[in-house]
Amino acid sequence: MSTLKLKDGTEIFYKDQGEGPVLMFHHGWPLSSDDWDAQVIFFLQKGYRVIAHDRRGHGRSSQNIYNHTIEQYASDAAELVEFLDLKDVVHIGHSTGGGEVIRYVNKYANGRAKKAVLISAVPPIMVQSESNPDGVPMEVFDGIRDQTLNNRQQFYIDLTFPFYGYNREGADVKEGVQRNWWRQGMMGGIVAHYDGIKAFSETDFREDLQNVDLPVLLLHGEDDQIVPIGNAAIKSAKLLKNGKLITYPGFPHGMPTTHAETINKDLLEFIES
Repeated sequence: MSTLKLKDGTEIFYKDQGEGPVLMFHHGWPLSSDDWDAQVIFFLQKGYRVIAHDRRGHGRSSQNIYNHTIEQYASDAAELVEFLDLKDVVHIGHSTGGGEVIRYVNKYANGRAKKAVLISAVPPIMVQSESNPDGVPMEVFDGIRDQTLNNRQQFYIDLTFPFYGYNREGADVKEGVQRNWWRQGMMGGIVAHYDGIKAFSETDFREDLQNVDLPVLLLHGEDDQIVPIGNAAIKSAKLLKNGKLITYPGFPHGMPTTHAETINKDLLEFIES
């Protein structure tokens, strides 16, 4: 196992594989770097160096109960990048990881980032408010908090159905994919997952999006039941100076797994452009 002890003592697990141009993957809530397996092996076979880490409190990283904010997640990523002395990195984030990526490239990259990709990502801001009237009502996130706190084992099974679109008519439901999601989720700490709900739902990324000059690719499924596209990628694309948006009819939130071939192809084209 490769781990880095951060400044505050938290140990971050990471994978550093391959040689070549550097890609760094940032996973979603409440998962781990294992969620990127379909992308990791694809890009290793294409001659890339691939970095993927478990966010603090998640996966194999230490179950720190403090500082579960997007700001801290981005700072942690920066420590890892600097420790490994990575340069010209393409940062790729899914869901909460997309928020981590846009905050990182805006505030912490220090010239080390080349491009960014936000997949099914939470920016600009998820929760409904006066400034975001068509956002997701707070009651939805309160429900996620309640289920995480009181029913986590079953909730992490139930959530896989909308996550992968397995609740849609004619869906090719794969129990192994569901079990793998559950496995990753249950590896993480309940405090990190509980506090992380506030981080992914209430963090405002509008300033980050407006300030980033790097090329940013947005990929989003039009049938995303977890992070609705109209409140996410559609708005983010309008805020970016150098953004490109690709949407996919019928694709779910977990499309890097369910539709890996399509997502990998579009990622490769952007990375090599």
